[in-house]
Amino acid sequence: MGLELYLDLLSQPCRAVYIFAKKNGIPFELHTVELLKGQNLSDAFTQVNSLKKVPALKDGNFTLTESLWVLAAKSSKADPSWLHGASEWRQQWGRSSSRRPMKSF
Repeated sequence: MGLELYLDLLSQPCRAVYIFAKKNGIPFELHTVELLKGQNLSDAFTQVNSLKKVPALKDGNFTLTESLWVLAAKSSKADPSWLHGASEWRQQWGRSSSRRPMKSF
């Protein structure tokens, strides 16, 4: 079984993952999850991602469910040396989010 992507192309993070995969020639099987129809709330999708969010990447028994780390995993498939700088990049942006924290006024 190859790389499977669960995406809704109306979602910006999903489009980023999709464009990255296409641009870098990474083969994948696309599973469209239509958020407006509530397909992310179905029992079938809950088995892929218990958080019921897209994008999700499945590679065999391994599943990633956060867009930033989906991109990181796909980057490592395109260029294995990419992960060398990932830890420094993660420290710059924070431990659990790809967005910078808001400043309090």
